[in-house]
Amino acid sequence: MSIAIKLSEPSTDREGVERRASERRSVEPTLHTPRSTLRRSTLSRSTLPSMAKPINFFCFAPAAKSVLLIGDFNHWNPAANPMQRRADGWWFLQVPLTHGHHQYQFLVDGTPTLDPYATGVTRNERYAQVSLIAVS
Repeated sequence: MSIAIKLSEPSTDREGVERRASERRSVEPTLHTPRSTLRRSTLSRSTLPSMAKPINFFCFAPAAKSVLLIGDFNHWNPAANPMQRRADGWWFLQVPLTHGHHQYQFLVDGTPTLDPYATGVTRNERYAQVSLIAVS
C-alpha cells in the first residue's frame, strides 16, 4: 500500500474566494492502493473458488476382494480412496480433481495395476509406470 498526499496548490477555493496560505486547509493524507496490488489480492488462490471437477474412475476386476485408487492427488495413500464394487464386476469411485495432468494406479488386491482406459502412461518419481489422466 502507498500513501498519496493531496496538496491544495491553487490560491482560490471552490467558491472562488482567495485565501492566504495560513487559511488554506491542512494537508490531508489519502490512502491509495495501487491497481496491481488490487489485482493480485483479488485473484489470490484463497479467494478463488475450488476448480475441482468430479472424475469417475472405473476398474474391471470381478474376482478382486478390494480395489484402491492411489495417485498424486491423494499423495499415493492407499487408504484414501477405496473403490466400490458394483454387481457387474466393475469397481467405481468419483474423485474431485483440479485442472491439469494427474498420475494414478489401481491397487487390485494389493497389486499395482495400470488403467487400460487412461489418457496415457507415464513414469513417476520412482520410475514406475503409472496411468495418466488429463482434466480440463
